[in-house]
Amino acid sequence: MVESAPKSRMSGPARRAVITAAALRIFAEKGYHAASLGEIAKAAGVARTVMYDHFPSKRVLLLAVLQEQNTALVEYIGARITGRGTARERMRDTVDAYFGFAQSRPEARKLLFDPTSEDDPEIRTVRWGIREARTKAVAAMLAQDMREIGVDPAEPGAEAVVEFIITGMDGVAQWWEHRPEVPRSTLVEGVMWLLSSGLGPRP
Repeated sequence: MVESAPKSRMSGPARRAVITAAALRIFAEKGYHAASLGEIAKAAGVARTVMYDHFPSKRVLLLAVLQEQNTALVEYIGARITGRGTARERMRDTVDAYFGFAQSRPEARKLLFDPTSEDDPEIRTVRWGIREARTKAVAAMLAQDMREIGVDPAEPGAEAVVEFIITGMDGVAQWWEHRPEVPRSTLVEGVMWLLSSGLGPRP
């Protein structure tokens, strides 16, 4: 009789990643309040007691998932902002990257931008902190481009413009969820037209 090889034990970081992936799906699908830790543990394939070793409460788990997904988003679009090409080419790549993120990771986009737990003061505070950090990070990456067009990146107005761009693009992404037949390139061209010429005529 041949003995089967013992199953390899999953490392702590790997198990944590499995849990946060399951939590992302369920939080995005059901919302914070309707989701349960037992349901998330089952989806992750771990015992609930094991999950408590990593996340002592549902709130802590949600905040961890929010931080994780926000970091992924900033890194994803940041690579385009700081990439090669002219400022316009990099902006086009960045806009396209955001819509690519929304298309390929709809659960992450929904959790980051469609709050479902705003009645919880702690979560509301953390959400706002994540949003501010995201805006500051993008503004910092755009600083040189802003200087080249005569905008001081240290001025509050610069961050306001970045906030407008981020929230505006996400509004388009939400609209796109209901009109998936619209090509991504059409969205990119529309946003670039607005950014480059305001509401003036197309060139």
